[in-house]
This record gives sequence, C-alpha cells and structure tokens, in this order.
Amino acid sequence: MRAHNESHLLLCVCLFLFSFSSHMSSTGPFSCRLNRQFNLNGLHKFGDVILGGIFEINFFSVFSEHFTSEPKDPICYGFDPVGFRQAQTMAFAVDEINRNSKLLPNISLGYSLYDSCGQLGISFRAALSMISGRGEPFQLNESCYGNPPVLGIVGDTSSTRTIAVSSIVSLYRVPMVSYFATCSCLSDRRRFPSFFRTIPSDAFQVRAMLQILRRFGWTWVGLLISDEDYGRHAARSFQSDLAKSGGGCLAYLEVLPWVNDVAELQRIVGIMKKSTSRVVIVFAHPSNMLNLMEEVVKQNVTGLQWIASEAWSAAKVLHTPSYMPFLAGTLGIAIRRGEIPGLRDFLLTIHPDNDILSSKDNNLVKQFWEHIFRCKFVSAGMEVEGQTQERLCTGNEVLRNIETGFLDLSNLRPEYNVYKAVYALAHALHDLLQCVPGSGPFKGQSCGSLQGLEPWQISYYLQRVNFTTDFGDQVSFDENGDALPIYDVMNWMWLPDGSTEVNNVGEVKEMASKIIYLLLDEDKIFWNFESKKPPKSVCSESCPPGTRMARKKGEPVCCFDCIPCSEGKVSNETDSTECTSCPEYFWSNSQRDHCVPKSMEFLSYMEPLGISLTTASLSGTLLCIIVLGIFTRHRTTPVVRANNSELSFLILLSLKLCFLCSLLFIGQPRLWTCQFRHAAFGISFVLCISCILVKTMVVLAVFRATKPGGGSSLKWFGAMQQRGTVVFLTLIQAAICTTWLVSSSPTPHENTEYYNDRIIVECVVGSTVGFGVLLGYIGLLAILSFLLAFLARNLPDNFNEAKFITFSTLVFCAVWIAFIPAYINSPGKYADAVEVFAILASSFGLLLALFGPKCYIILLKPEKNTKKALMGRGTQR
Repeated sequence: MRAHNESHLLLCVCLFLFSFSSHMSSTGPFSCRLNRQFNLNGLHKFGDVILGGIFEINFFSVFSEHFTSEPKDPICYGFDPVGFRQAQTMAFAVDEINRNSKLLPNISLGYSLYDSCGQLGISFRAALSMISGRGEPFQLNESCYGNPPVLGIVGDTSSTRTIAVSSIVSLYRVPMVSYFATCSCLSDRRRFPSFFRTIPSDAFQVRAMLQILRRFGWTWVGLLISDEDYGRHAARSFQSDLAKSGGGCLAYLEVLPWVNDVAELQRIVGIMKKSTSRVVIVFAHPSNMLNLMEEVVKQNVTGLQWIASEAWSAAKVLHTPSYMPFLAGTLGIAIRRGEIPGLRDFLLTIHPDNDILSSKDNNLVKQFWEHIFRCKFVSAGMEVEGQTQERLCTGNEVLRNIETGFLDLSNLRPEYNVYKAVYALAHALHDLLQCVPGSGPFKGQSCGSLQGLEPWQISYYLQRVNFTTDFGDQVSFDENGDALPIYDVMNWMWLPDGSTEVNNVGEVKEMASKIIYLLLDEDKIFWNFESKKPPKSVCSESCPPGTRMARKKGEPVCCFDCIPCSEGKVSNETDSTECTSCPEYFWSNSQRDHCVPKSMEFLSYMEPLGISLTTASLSGTLLCIIVLGIFTRHRTTPVVRANNSELSFLILLSLKLCFLCSLLFIGQPRLWTCQFRHAAFGISFVLCISCILVKTMVVLAVFRATKPGGGSSLKWFGAMQQRGTVVFLTLIQAAICTTWLVSSSPTPHENTEYYNDRIIVECVVGSTVGFGVLLGYIGLLAILSFLLAFLARNLPDNFNEAKFITFSTLVFCAVWIAFIPAYINSPGKYADAVEVFAILASSFGLLLALFGPKCYIILLKPEKNTKKALMGRGTQR
C-alpha cells in the first residue's frame, strides 16, 4: 500500500549502527544503556509477556530545526480517531485473550502501543524502545545480548515505515506482524526474515483485479499509479501478471504526481479521453485521486469504468455530488471486513479517569476526549478564505461525533486485521508453551520456556500458526509470511437522492492450493452506463473460430487483425493465434472452424456429365438394337446379304458391347470395375475392328477374283476363314488383357495430388505397358483396316462399301489419336469422361458410317434394295 524509500532505510540503518557502536565504545563491553531516552506517546499495560504496537494516531508532527542545543522531542498533532480505534482494538484483543481460559491460561499479556505520528523517525524510535527497553538503563549479559522486553510487534500502518522498522527488528529476529503494509517487497524472506502480515500483499491485489478483468472480458485497460514505490511496485506486478496470464494489455500507463501539477494532470486526462479503453485501474491514494478528479470533471471525461485499489476503494472524501457522475459504478478491492463482538462495549469504557497509568501514558486518551469535544465552524467574515475556528461541541454534537466516527463499527477492516495479528502472536506463544520437553523443534529437541524466551522462537511458531476466527476466516502464513489473502469487492452505487453507497458485491480469495476464487453477485452491481451493463473494453474484437490473430506491428498484443484461415487449415477456438492443418483425408469447411472428410470425386451417375454420357451410351446401345432389328427383318435383301451379312451382325453386336462397356467407367471405381472395364473395352473394340478388317479384306479378295486368274484368292476368304480370323484376332487381345490383369492388375486408388480439397477416386492402370499394348493392338488393327479400305476406295460401284469402311476407320483413328493427349492432360474423373467420350464417339462413328447408308436404302429407298439395282451401281460412267 505505502512503499518504502531505499535511501531512508539505508540512512536509518547507518545512524542506528553508528549510535550503537559509539555507545559500546563509551560504556565498555559489560554494560548497555540507551544513548538517550525517547519520550513517545503511547498506551501501556503490564503483563507476563509484552506485545508491542505501532499505530498512526496523529497525522502530523513538528521536529526541532535548530542544532545549537539538544533537539527536543517531536510534537504530534492532528488526532485521528480511526488510528486511535485501531490501537484500542489491539488493547481489546489483549484483554479478551487474558479472559480466555483456553488460550494462554495462567499467563497475562501486556502491551506497549506507540503513536508513529505518520513519521518514519518516530516509528524508528518506538521500535528501538520496544526491542531495547522503555528508556531506563538495564544490564544484559557480558556480550550485551539478552531477551528484549517486547516479543512481538503489531504494525505499522505504512509500507515505507514497515520496511524500515522491519529491517531493524529483523536483526533481532523479533516478529513483526503488519495489519496495513501491502508492499509485495515485504514478502522477501532474505530481507525480512521475521516479518508477517494479516493483510494481503499488493501482488495478490493485482491478481484479484485481473480476476475481475477476466470475469467481464476487459482486455484493453489503462493504468494510473501514484508517484511512489507503492504505485511503481503495483505497476511492475500488474504488468508482469498481465503478461503471464495473456489476458489483456495496457492502453496506457501514467504516473500521477503527488502535488497538484495541473499541466501534468491535463496531459494524463487528455490521454484517457483519447484512448479507446473504457476501463481505468488506479493504484493511488485518495489525495492523488482528488487532484485527478478535478481535471476529469473539467474535461468532462465520462463513460469510464474505474477499478479502485485498496487505498481508495472506500475513501469517503471522493463521495461528493460533483464526482459521482464520473466515479459512480466504481469497482474496488477492499480489506476484508470483519466483526469483533464486544469491541463497542470496550470502547465505551475509554475515559481519562479510568486509566490507571501515569498522566504521560494517559496523553492519547486525553487527546481523544479533546478531539470529540471540538467542533469546527466558519466565523463571520471568513467565508471567502474558507478558514475555520473551533468551539466546544454541544452534548448532541459530542454524541454524534462518537457514534458516526469512533463507534461506527459497521466497517471494521484494518481493525479486523489488527485483531487477527494479536491473536496470531497469542496462538504462536500458546503453541510454544505447549511444547513437550524432549520433542521440541529446537536444538537438542528442546522447547522454549517463558523464563528464557527468545523472539526467534516466537517467529518459528508464528510461521506455523493456523486458527480460525469467530468470524469464520482462517489465519495462517505461507513461507513468505503472507496470510491467506482475501479481499472484499466493493461497488459505488449512486442513489437517486445524490448520495453514495458503497456495497459489498463479492469477495476474492486465494486458497492454500494457490487457486483464486472470485465470488461476485453481478445482480447487485451498479453500472454507470445507459445500458446498465458492463462496458466493452477491447482494442480489437475477438477473432471468431475460423480466423487467427495477426499482431499489428508496433502496437500492444491486444491490438490485432483477424485473418481467415487458409484452405485446409482451421481454428476452432476464439482468439486462436494460429490455424491448424487438417489431417490427410480431411479438409476445412467453408467457415474454416473444423475439418470435414474430403469429398470423394469420381464420374458419377448423378452428375450432369455422368448422366449425359450414360444417356449417350444407352442411346447408342438402343440404336444398335434398332439397326440389328432392321437388318434381321431385311436379312434376305441384297443390301444386307452383300459382303457377308454375318460379319455385319457381328459388328453390330460388338458395337453394342462397346456402348455398354462405357458404363463401367461411370460410378465409383471398384476393384472388379477397374479390372473389367479395360478388358471389356479392349476385347469389344478388337472384335469390332477385326470384323471390319476381315470385311475389307473380303472386298479386296472379291475384286481380285473378278480379274483373270484371281479366282483362287476367294478360297482363303470363305465363311469359316472369316470367322476364324475374327476369333483369332480377338483371342490375341484377350491374351493381352489376361496377361495384364494377372501381372499388374488395375486397382482403385484415392488420389490426393490433383486437388487439396477432395479425393479423386480413380483406377490406376497398374501396368502402363499392358495398357499401352492393349491400345496399340487396337490401333494397329484400325490402321491396317484403314489402309486396306483406302486402297479399295476406288473399286467399282458394286464393291464400293470400302468407301464407308475407309470413312468409319478414319473417324475411329482420328478419335483415338485425339484421345491420347486429352486423356493424359485430364485429371481425375475427367480422364474417365474423355475415355468414355472416345469410346462413344468412335462407336457412333463406326455405327453411322457403316450402317447409316444401308439403313437409308432399306428404309427410305427400297427400290434400290434389289439385286439389279445393286449390280447396276457398277456401270461405268
């Protein structure tokens, strides 16, 4: 809360050591005495064991500024009834323990409570007095080491003074339990080996605030700190924890000046006004906030959500009508509020006449009574200057001062920590006295005793204290001397009548397992916004699933762009920093938020291309059936019988098989379809081309037979020879297909190389040589047929079927020559489509070129379908 000044600490330690060495050299090694007596305001009570306390009961002090004579004791003024109540809380706790028969039975506790007056030097004097005696000469052992009168100190109020005092008392291992010092630097066990505290450190205060930020999704916040170590320690801790958690970043970090520096405050408020951050966290004191709020009001900076540190979360000085339009709805961290039964009755017994001690020790009680009987007023003629005077309060005013100030126990926060600190020391002493000799924790398994009690022995047991207060809070200390931290979460509610009410809306605490729990009743929170809902405070909106965060160069990590994941990558979390690649057989969906199985692509019966090719295949098959029917019906006519009608029927049958085998290329490839499709295609086409080749050879043989001496050529082209030739040529293709299927059979394959987003299911030919031989054999027969037909193209008209054969084989060759480059360059299903198209195109070419003219004569020119007409076509022109 209040941090230390290293230069002050070093100076005080040096002064102390110098004073101590001078004292030893002057008095000799066998007697010890104080160099001078400190006259301090305090409260004292005798007992078997004395506990010390340091409290800020007066705000101000005056020191002697001249060194021509012995300096006088400082004069303290500015009485603080709250600080006095804290000291009385310790007195009450000691009195309550003395009346407890279970805790420290047969032992009476006493106390020495001192007023620090808010000054480091006075706190030093008080600490030195408590660890070395109350100022009277005393004799220790030969080495000037002995048991100090005070075995534990409760205090101090300020972190700065606590750091300095603890540095001194730690030299003697005197335990010091603070109820108000929050600087996280005090958790350093090497520097402060005997320091403990019942208030959470600033480190936990920062973690508690981060929990609130996460609860409402505030990642873009501004941070204001006071210009001292308290603020700077808090800022370092906040930045460190913020970076570790990755839950947000700072829009700005500014230091509030201690004095009312108008120019600096204008600059800071101007930054706040321009910033897009809607949340402002402030680690500062009420005085800093007063200066800041004056400038906030002037520049009319509204729409901010303030997060208050413990130092000002309950500061009533800020609850003014002029500040509430800006500060209403503030969320703050406050010291845990507790209840102390019986404290009110104890405070009512405070009276100078009831104090059995000397008048010097009774000074603070007198100050208290003087304070409650003083009332301030503005005299006539002094309104402009605002100066005030004092008068004696009336009876009702005295009662009001007591009830609304000193006896208002509805908000016991530092007092509750004082109460726990006293009980922690009492429990440590109780555990020490319960030790059984021979099983103790000290050297030789010894135990501590009341007669030879050492402060470090109390520190040992204080480290292991574990008890629960009547209010239900567990009190124990970790390895750094910090108690189990707990804070109340406060909310500033602006009531319709203009007043302010600070409500407890939850708590945040850390368990022994280091897990932080935030319990918040959001329905009770007052939000000072038109929506009556928590504001949004982010530099960049969260990146939804399917995108990744891309940091903006030169800007805080909370400022980023949301970049959609590329194809094949996904992010299924909000604010993902990277996109993850999908597994091999998966691909990203359109939203890029999860992976889906890749679609299987093949030439399907359900797609337009597949439907078109299927229709063409079935149409060609049907056309073959129709032509076959026509030829069967007119099988006795000259056109059908000319040039071996049996071969014509065989050609029609093979063409029908060609049309049908194209269906094997459509649909998802299976093992049997991959193996059967090329075999069926190759054999069907060889059967067809073989018939055409034989038919062509027959035409040439018949022409030669018409010439003298050429009749012997017909005996090689009889019906049996024609059939045998067709079968032989077809069996060669069947042997090629069988060898191919046995040696390296085509198989279905899921190809992921063509496309990233889908799988191409295709038939791998297995052996490229086998596939090439199959096509080459068909091509060889086709070329041979074409050459023979081309040679016979100019035969007499009665043998001019060679012209149709020439044209049909020319179409066939042209189609398959074009097929090869198209097939090679077509990926996936389009390769199958190209092959099907080649099969259909060549089949239709053969069908129409060979049988189209004959069907035309049979159906439309029956007068030409006679032997006379057919023979007359050979007449020379």
